[in-house]
Amino acid sequence: MAFFSKLKERLFRSSSKLDEGLDAIVEDGGEEEVLETPVEEVLVPDPVLEEPSPEREPEREPEPEREPEPEPVVATQPAPTPTPKEPPKQGLMGRLLGRSKPTVVRRTLDDDMLEQLEELLIQSDMGVDTALRVTANMAQGRIGTKLSSDEIKQLLAAEITRIMEHVAKPMPLYPTKPQVVLVVGVNGSGKTTTIGKLASQFKAAGKSVVIAAGDTFRAAAVEQLQVWGDRAGVPVLTAPEGSDPASLAYDAMTKAQEEGADLLMIDTAGRLQNRQDLMEELAKIVRVIRKKDPDAPHNTLLVLDATTGQNALSQVDTFKKLADVSGLVMTKLDGTAKGGVLVALADKFGLPIHAIGVGEQLDDLAPFDPEDFAKALTGLE
Repeated sequence: MAFFSKLKERLFRSSSKLDEGLDAIVEDGGEEEVLETPVEEVLVPDPVLEEPSPEREPEREPEPEREPEPEPVVATQPAPTPTPKEPPKQGLMGRLLGRSKPTVVRRTLDDDMLEQLEELLIQSDMGVDTALRVTANMAQGRIGTKLSSDEIKQLLAAEITRIMEHVAKPMPLYPTKPQVVLVVGVNGSGKTTTIGKLASQFKAAGKSVVIAAGDTFRAAAVEQLQVWGDRAGVPVLTAPEGSDPASLAYDAMTKAQEEGADLLMIDTAGRLQNRQDLMEELAKIVRVIRKKDPDAPHNTLLVLDATTGQNALSQVDTFKKLADVSGLVMTKLDGTAKGGVLVALADKFGLPIHAIGVGEQLDDLAPFDPEDFAKALTGLE
C-alpha cells in the first residue's frame, strides 16, 4: 500500500493529468444532478436538540382508575393555557444537509464524449489503436447512459487492469546456476540503477548474486554499479575501459560458475535502436555467452524510460528481434504525465512487466501491480 501511495503521488505531476482531463470532459456538456440521499442520512439527529417522537414510544397498558386524593389546601393559581406541541426538532447536521443536498455532474455517453476520451488517452501516450479499443470496450452497452467523472474513471481503470493483468509477472527464477540475466536498453533508460536495485533485492531474498559491469565504455556506469555492489554486498566484475563487453560477459559466467552463484546480472552499454553497429554488438554478447551455456541468457530484461513516450514501442520492437527480450522494467514514471505508454506496450506486445520505478531509492522499484497502476493513472483513490 505504501508503494501505491508513492506511485499515485509521483506518477503524474504535470498539469495535463489524465484524471483532470476526465473531470473536464464530464463537466463539458454535463448536467448537475441532486443525489438521492436516503432520509435517514439527511435527518441526522442531534442528541442535544432532539426530542423523542411520540410515534416511536411503545404503547402502554392503561393504568387502573384510582380514587382521587384530597388536594392540599394551597393558594390556587389559574391553570396555564396548554400550548400545542411543537414538531420534533431536526438535528443540526440534518438541517445543514437538508438545506444543501449533495450534487454530482453527469454527462451522457455519446459519440462526441467518446471522441474526447479517445483524444485524451492518445495524449497520455496510450496510442491510437489501444485508445480506440479501450473506449470501445468502455462504451459497450453504455451509450446513452449518464456517467459521472468517478464512474468514468472506474470504467477506465477496470479496462486498463483487464489489459494489463496478464502481463504483471515477476521475473522467473530457474534452478540453473548461474541464471544469466542480461539487461539492455537505450542510453539513459536507467539500466545501471535497475540492476543495482534488483541485485540488492535478490540478495536480501537470500540469493547469491554477481554483477558484470558490461558497459565498458562509460566509467560512470562501472562506478555506479560498484556503489550498489558495496551497498548490497554483491561482487562487481569489471574490465578495463574500452574492453570487449562480450569477453567480459564470458569471463563473468566462468567466475559465477566457480563461485556457485544463483544469479549473474550483466549490464550492457546503452544503445539506440537505430544504430545497427551497436545492436550487432549486443547480438555478439548473446552469441558468446551461449558458448558457455546454450540456454543463456535465461532472462533478457529491457529497461524502458517512461518519459520517451511512444518511442518505447519501437525500442521494444527492435530489441525483441535482436536480443529476444523476455520481460520489461519501466523506470522514471515519476517524471512523466503520460504513463499510458505502458498500457500500449501491454496491449501490443504482451511481454511480462516485471517491475516499475518511481524514484532513485531502493524501495522505489517494485513489482508491477496492474490494479494499483490503473488507479494511480486514472486518479482513483
